[in-house]
Amino acid sequence: MSDPVTGAPYRADHVGSLLRPDSVKAARKAHFENKTMSAEELATIEDAAIIDVIKMQEAVGLKAVTDGEFRRKFWHYDFMGLLTGFELVTREEGVQFHGVKIPPVYPTITGKLDFPADHPMIEHYKFVASKTKVQPKISIPGPSCCHFRVAPDDITPPEYKDLDVLFADLASTYAKAVQAFYDAGCRYLQMDDIFFAYLCDPKHREDKKKLGQDPDWLIDRYAWMMNEAIKDRPADMKIGMHLCRGNFVSTYAAEGAYDLAADAIFNKTGIDIYFMEYDSERAGSLEPLRLLPKGSKRVMPGFITTKTPELESLDDLKKKFDEASKYCDLDQLGIAPQCGFSSTEEGNKVTMDDQRRKLELVVKTAEAIWGGVDK
Repeated sequence: MSDPVTGAPYRADHVGSLLRPDSVKAARKAHFENKTMSAEELATIEDAAIIDVIKMQEAVGLKAVTDGEFRRKFWHYDFMGLLTGFELVTREEGVQFHGVKIPPVYPTITGKLDFPADHPMIEHYKFVASKTKVQPKISIPGPSCCHFRVAPDDITPPEYKDLDVLFADLASTYAKAVQAFYDAGCRYLQMDDIFFAYLCDPKHREDKKKLGQDPDWLIDRYAWMMNEAIKDRPADMKIGMHLCRGNFVSTYAAEGAYDLAADAIFNKTGIDIYFMEYDSERAGSLEPLRLLPKGSKRVMPGFITTKTPELESLDDLKKKFDEASKYCDLDQLGIAPQCGFSSTEEGNKVTMDDQRRKLELVVKTAEAIWGGVDK
């Protein structure tokens, strides 16, 4: 059953990012690139678009809504770059995805890490909360992002060469963030910690080994960081975690089943709700779900893709849940798309109408299998 205090978890949900409307794309270009629009004018346009997208989410029947990440360029770097001790720098080459490179922005750690009291995303959350009739949710990058995505040479404080020191400071920084969101009224916080899945990919594992880092040790320490960050949260706050293998203009950056990380994510992180990519063979089998402990934890298998416009069949989705129920209790499952629709401001190769139909299918699937979104 749903929690009587927070509402979450729901049977139907989504990861967070949504396609940016043309008004937002044009305004952000005018402000950040052309320098012809003020921050106040940009915020006004973003506000209007966010109100519209909240109404869309409510209209399709979702009980948890986000701002679509309309105020961000990246799903993770905007949050990270505004932490104390972080700085984003632009270089010539972007990170390689499958057949394409993302914009050449790199996070660097330049000083002692901390969560600032005036982090803008606290206000971003409050805006959504003030405009919705259902539960507001915000998604932020999980603590592992602040290590995985930063090259060793870009970590300049000498004490952070010791990863135990770095991870301890990241954990305390995120614990402070969790409390700050709670104090702002947030009762449903999602942390996108996709690099657990990356560390199941042979190529990414080898890359970490070349840096002198044991990928299995990293999986364990990433789980420790997450648990440290959220373990003292109040009882009426639910924490979700999204795992995928990259999402940029409908491409990906990793592949490999969850097996190597499943025990850590299910049994060592303390997470309540898991959004897991399951829309392609790259994600492997559903067998790792057998490690989900019985109880109140919930997995939202991402059988519905955000990368292509074709709409999945409800009958096929039901069959996939029949398969998933062989490994864990159907009552501990829900449905969500495999990833966001726009992990970066560029967005995936789908239309606004495609996006709406996918979200409607998420709700329709929950109603068909469990009898409702909040059952």
